[in-house]
Amino acid sequence: MKPAKTNPDKIKMYKEKLGTKEPITWCPGCPNHMILESAKIAIAKLMSEGEKQENFAMTTDIGCASKIYDYININGIYGLHGRALPTGLGIKLGDPNMKVLTFIGDGGMYNEGAGHFMHAGRYNADMVLIVHDNQSFSLTTGQPTATSQQGYVSKASPLGETDKPLNPLRLAFALNMGFIARCNANDIKHTAEILEKALRYKGFAFVEIIQDCLIFNTAMNKKDKFMYKVPENTDHKKAHMLIEQWNYDKQNGKIPIGILYLENKPSLSDKWPQLSELKKKKLNWKDSRK
Repeated sequence: MKPAKTNPDKIKMYKEKLGTKEPITWCPGCPNHMILESAKIAIAKLMSEGEKQENFAMTTDIGCASKIYDYININGIYGLHGRALPTGLGIKLGDPNMKVLTFIGDGGMYNEGAGHFMHAGRYNADMVLIVHDNQSFSLTTGQPTATSQQGYVSKASPLGETDKPLNPLRLAFALNMGFIARCNANDIKHTAEILEKALRYKGFAFVEIIQDCLIFNTAMNKKDKFMYKVPENTDHKKAHMLIEQWNYDKQNGKIPIGILYLENKPSLSDKWPQLSELKKKKLNWKDSRK
């Protein structure tokens, strides 16, 4: 899964083509700006190697993370809160040749969208799920999400969050997802490299990006000093160890970033002969009927 060597000037040119004229309304200094840059670099890298811009599509839902829809010049659909993942799956079923990216926040994915997340690993559709995790519902003024730490005080939890946070990577591992990665939003280069590898992966690629929120749940900010990069891992036992190192509850311990588990397995298109045939012919359902 090593990235191909390409001309930096060529990547820059394609990255500029991915820009839009929409004013960016994220808070100044929000890590979402860096996630946007990383995503554009990853897409531009593939475009510089011959992938067409119109062959990329994104889905988002509602939230700060989902505003990224307005800032990347590719096809896409704004979906309902928590429903970005099945919308992306629908695009992939309609045209298995599309490179589909789903951007969603931790609240939308691990709360409202948890049922969709659970089945993603089983289906193993050839698409990329990118979760922006700041451990709060920030757009709606900071209510706790499934990954918020115990004791987190908010308008919705004035006595403090009582439940232990979900470890989404542990859940993904239990669901047999074949590409499980964690990134640091503040590291644009490394995040772009991981997203590029996710786009090249033949199957469902789950990438969680840890980010700060400048306004809400600031107690969990500045975790960079606990993060360390790990080489791409294919060992099942080591993956379990890496995933268990951080429980999302404390600002201490080690937080591994990188591809924590990688396994190649048949994708949804491989398992469905109808989709496999469309991929071979580079057609979607509509064009196949002509």
